[in-house]
Amino acid sequence: MAEDKPALDTRNSTFAANSGDGYELQMGRHSRHLAPLFVAFAGVGDVDKVLDVGCGTGNLAVELAKNPAIRGIEAFDFSPQYIAYAKQRGADARINFQVADACAIPFPDAGFDCALSMLVLAFVPEPHRAVREMVRVTKPGGTVAACMWDFHGGLVFSRMFWDTAVMLDEGALEQRSRIFARPATAPGAIARLLRDAGLAGVEERALTIGMQFQNFDDFWAPFEGRDSAFGVYVATLDADRKTRFKTALRGAYLAGGADGPRTYFATAWAAKGLR
Repeated sequence: MAEDKPALDTRNSTFAANSGDGYELQMGRHSRHLAPLFVAFAGVGDVDKVLDVGCGTGNLAVELAKNPAIRGIEAFDFSPQYIAYAKQRGADARINFQVADACAIPFPDAGFDCALSMLVLAFVPEPHRAVREMVRVTKPGGTVAACMWDFHGGLVFSRMFWDTAVMLDEGALEQRSRIFARPATAPGAIARLLRDAGLAGVEERALTIGMQFQNFDDFWAPFEGRDSAFGVYVATLDADRKTRFKTALRGAYLAGGADGPRTYFATAWAAKGLR
């Protein structure tokens, strides 16, 4: 009989996860455009095994599987809902999805050629622990790489959301400050984490994509869910406050123009180093 896995330590993740469909609408549809830039930056080539730390609904793992030289991809996430979604995608047979904790990676030392983490470290209260775990499971000479959105000024739609919320609701100020002050989101933050974990040759680069929306309804739709702090905040609003907020946010989206497509740029800071 297989042994039961230990329960996840809920203190090791602050991300509000509800459903795979909700995450895809909120961020997955955009992260799949970031994934190829991140994989190229990490320089994943002809390797045996790669680890995807905090895989969410599987977009990075799916991108990695486009490389036929990779012989195995282990991908895990803290959220059982996201792993269930990832498993239903019918992804490449070389990918193994499972539920696990980035601060207690369930693999032995030096088992992977590369360990990657995309858009995760800001939601780990002690990101240095996750980075050290990534280093531990990477072979000597292997690559450890991570990236995270620049919450301070590089994620336009997020600034629009929270600046509008603060304009109408003083109570949102603390939430905005707490979110924008998360670790691993500022320039140099991930690079410092990698250096502190003992990695050599650490490099940093800004990766930028365009987040595309068809109209304001498309922009607003993710906020009706319960995935991430955006949906959690909207869910706290009564009907009148929600209407006022939605109307003000629509004004920010339109910016004096007609409703329709918009592209907002999003920048992530990426860093990599060698064990």
